[in-house]
Amino acid sequence: MPGGGAAVALDEVEVSILRSLTVQLLELIGPGEEPEADADPLAALFAEGPSKPPADPALRRLFPDAYGDDTEELRAAAADFRRYTENDLRARKREDALVVVRALDGLDTEPEESVLLKLTPDESRAWLGTLNDLRLTIATRLEITEDEESERLYRLPDSDPRKPMVMAYLWLGALQESLIETLMS
Repeated sequence: MPGGGAAVALDEVEVSILRSLTVQLLELIGPGEEPEADADPLAALFAEGPSKPPADPALRRLFPDAYGDDTEELRAAAADFRRYTENDLRARKREDALVVVRALDGLDTEPEESVLLKLTPDESRAWLGTLNDLRLTIATRLEITEDEESERLYRLPDSDPRKPMVMAYLWLGALQESLIETLMS
């Protein structure tokens, strides 16, 4: 797109799937804290978040420890890092996902027709982040840990209950790759 950004053609079903997955991601990340009207903005910068990794494996993948857990010192450093960064990271992931939902909600899709979604450079960055988060979440749920394992997913029979999520995972990967290629050209 002239001036940066990207454009993607989506049909009604793709819009619906993408919106549904993104809303589920927002629910997984959580609602966040609404600042009080008279809250001190400087104090908000130093608000402490959680010091322990999330229990949900998908959230642990989205919010990994900053350091290994080989020693007590590294575990303490990871807890401190998480305490001061996770709230901001969650807020950014929520903001990115909301950019996706708002863009999708702004489309006027007709059955059996595709619509062209135009993204600014900032919207494109938000979309890339959200697509990545969606893929990480789905990969965790499907227990995909290596690229070689994703190859086995291509061979799943249609009767496998994981097949719809596998198809979504692969489609999101293609969408993400296409967006990256467009932005780099």
